[in-house]
Amino acid sequence: MEIYKDLKSAKNQQFEKLLNSQLSKNKIEEGKIIEGKITKITEKFVFVFIPGLKSEPIIDVNELKMIGLKDKIIVGENIPVLLEKIEDKNGEVLVSALKAKKIKGWYELEKAYENNSSIVGKITSKCKGGVIVEHTETGSLMFCPGSQISDKPLKNIDHLIGVEQKFAIIKLDKIRGNACVSRRQIVSSNKREDKAKIIEKFSVGDVIKDAVVKGYSSFGCFFEVNNEIDVLVHLQEISYSRVNHPDEIFNIGEKHNLKVISIDKEKLQIGCSIKQLSPDPFEHIGNYEIGQKYKVKVDKITDYGCFCSLEPGLSTLLHSSEMSWTKRNVVPKKLFKVGDMIDCVITEIDKEKRRIAISHKLTLDNPYQLFTNKFPIGSEINGIVTSINEYALYVKLDEFDIDGFLHANDLSYTNNPENELKKYKNGDKLKVKVLEVKKDEQKVRVGLKQLGTDPFDFFKNKKVNDILTVQVISSDNKGLIVKPENCELDFMIKKSNIAVNSADARPSRFVGGERIDTAISELNIDKRKVSLSIKLLEELQNKEAVSKFSSPLSGKNLPFSSLSEKLDDKKKKGEE
Repeated sequence: MEIYKDLKSAKNQQFEKLLNSQLSKNKIEEGKIIEGKITKITEKFVFVFIPGLKSEPIIDVNELKMIGLKDKIIVGENIPVLLEKIEDKNGEVLVSALKAKKIKGWYELEKAYENNSSIVGKITSKCKGGVIVEHTETGSLMFCPGSQISDKPLKNIDHLIGVEQKFAIIKLDKIRGNACVSRRQIVSSNKREDKAKIIEKFSVGDVIKDAVVKGYSSFGCFFEVNNEIDVLVHLQEISYSRVNHPDEIFNIGEKHNLKVISIDKEKLQIGCSIKQLSPDPFEHIGNYEIGQKYKVKVDKITDYGCFCSLEPGLSTLLHSSEMSWTKRNVVPKKLFKVGDMIDCVITEIDKEKRRIAISHKLTLDNPYQLFTNKFPIGSEINGIVTSINEYALYVKLDEFDIDGFLHANDLSYTNNPENELKKYKNGDKLKVKVLEVKKDEQKVRVGLKQLGTDPFDFFKNKKVNDILTVQVISSDNKGLIVKPENCELDFMIKKSNIAVNSADARPSRFVGGERIDTAISELNIDKRKVSLSIKLLEELQNKEAVSKFSSPLSGKNLPFSSLSEKLDDKKKKGEE
């Protein structure tokens, strides 16, 4: 600027003014968006003039194609670009129209996100987990998750691709430059406005005609009204009688009249009732008595019982356990069908819980009572084995539809119960004895061994210390296995009970077949317990020998036999 050092002349002052004004208008900084003027267009490049730069930067035509400006640019028009480098290593100016558009678009998204306003865009393509949305104004690309495309599941979204529509910005990552949008929020918001207008048409007490069953859950049934709004009938408002699940009463597509009982304008929900359209049938419960028999109609059959009606609207449950006296696992649909009129007895009426309990089996003769009348305890009856488990047989008793319980312990007095149980199979015919009948519990216990004589009766006239003659069957380290004469039972004499002298208490002294005497050391008839002992017999015999053959003078001829008497006399004299 040495040429214009002298500013006294008018020309130099004017030049200084023009230069300063030009530099103040164009503050050239890297990273800023600047308006440039198109000066030349070629097949591959577009030349842009930016005041304040030493050379004209160029823009690749392909870059302009990417942002849709290729056919719109003309010489003399302005175009926004991002100044990336004032001078690169080659001395050229680097600018980008694409990055300028993205940055401007991001500013627009930030503004919309801060103001909580919607933006206009269109779905351009599908991707993993959702779709790509292009901002119409700036061309910025955003992500819309699959769950945010619509408020209901869509199998196909092809009709939404390429269509301009509104989106709500739900997430903005300024650091990574990512935006997440939602179409669902816009759709739901529009529906909420429409739903609010629809709800204004209804009032509490209105009767809705021909509402269609749309679906149900564990807490109620949903109905569609006039193809414009869904309403809920809560489980407790379906019927005056107890309902476990709506599918017990309704089928999808059925039409029913509803009564509006509540309107929530904040939640935009309408509550309806079906039962309030008819009088409460439970008011007629006074016409029915517990213990009386009535005709009921089967309305619905489930796995656990039948829903029946005493009169229209007055429903009750006939549980499977109250259908038969003898069948354990009743299948209701094999006994009854919908529409059947059956006899039942009312067993319970609970006015507070609005519950009625009925029984079908009480209208039938109790087979356990009939069985008891014909076969009292102690009777003998024929039966057939119907099933076997690891510890018992089940025997169908004569002409009755009753299975008697025959425990393995009641098969034989002498043999091992498990081994005895293996001798039988389904279909075997048996003659058994009735041991016990429980009518309330519907159980009959029978026995097989009770038909014969109890070998334990052998000990009825015996007592402890009685002597028995037994035969040795076998021996081992633990003791002897013996059988009393004229008795079918085997017993064990423990090693410690073989002899008084421990040297003689050897089981190996016996090889089997010997006849020996033993004594009863323990006897309990009720518990069927008997213990035998050879040692006890020896002790009893020794005691008897001493009592019979010993003398009061025995031992007087032994030395010092009178020593104790003399010492006692001496002690008495000393005391005197």
